[in-house]
Amino acid sequence: MAETFLVTGSTGLIGSALVRALARDGKNTVAAARNVAKAKAMFGALPSVRVLEWDVTKPVRVDGEIATIVHAASETSSRAFVERPVETILSVLDGTRNALALAREKNVRAFVYLSTMEVYGAPEANPVSERDYGYLDPLSVRSSYPEAKRLAENLCVAHWREYGVPVRIVRLAQTFGEGVKRSDARVFAQFAGAIADGRDIVLHTAGRTARCYCHVDDAVEAIRTIAGKGRDGEAYNVANPETFCTIREMAEALCAANPPSRVVLDPSLADGRGYAPEAKLNLSTQKIEALGWRARVGLAEMFECLVAEFRRDVAP
Repeated sequence: MAETFLVTGSTGLIGSALVRALARDGKNTVAAARNVAKAKAMFGALPSVRVLEWDVTKPVRVDGEIATIVHAASETSSRAFVERPVETILSVLDGTRNALALAREKNVRAFVYLSTMEVYGAPEANPVSERDYGYLDPLSVRSSYPEAKRLAENLCVAHWREYGVPVRIVRLAQTFGEGVKRSDARVFAQFAGAIADGRDIVLHTAGRTARCYCHVDDAVEAIRTIAGKGRDGEAYNVANPETFCTIREMAEALCAANPPSRVVLDPSLADGRGYAPEAKLNLSTQKIEALGWRARVGLAEMFECLVAEFRRDVAP
């Protein structure tokens, strides 16, 4: 019998791309989602995909064998991190606990947890390896997300040590590509929307935060690589290191390539948007590259595709 994958958060950007990639390869896949109608609309035509209704904050029963679980379900809205911090924390922890319980029950070959570069806080190292951690303020409400992700990572390795669950952790850079919604409040979507509409890019901060980015297709291949070749109890950075830049540099490059758009500073609307504290996160990818993975899509190509998709969305 062919091995079966289970993907939580299957209707999200990364989860849906992963499900489709697995389906293209004929892999039996359980697409877990809270919104069954949405999941069926997305995957109903894929014969190797079975939709499972599952709010991961609650336990679930799944028929049949599961070989690999990829836990991709998570809150991703920065505004939610400051407006609903309690729900943000509990959804991360409860969802991970229930996914790990299922992994333990099914005696899976691999449990892949999708974490975030935000667990590093504000490290001083450059580049940032998987062992370089910086300051993270636990009294900041915005820390609800990275603190919860840190604890969820620890919950994963605790299940590995105590129960033998074969966990592998993926620390993703900010990931985007085709399938991002125009309503997404993260900077890459806002920038792409402005360029698609011919508007100026408005920065609500000085734009000094610097980070790496990753195309969704590269992220999917990284997840599959870690599921197949990663070491239990280990974390892996996933990013395109060549995309490292400040937010302002990214905005200026986009505007330079797409006149007459230009960069405008307007810090008056920054409050309440849930922006992460200023940090420089140049992720080292040596560890995952040792498994044979390489990022292939650069930042310019990522934006070209996303802007084109946004323009098609508004075309008559």
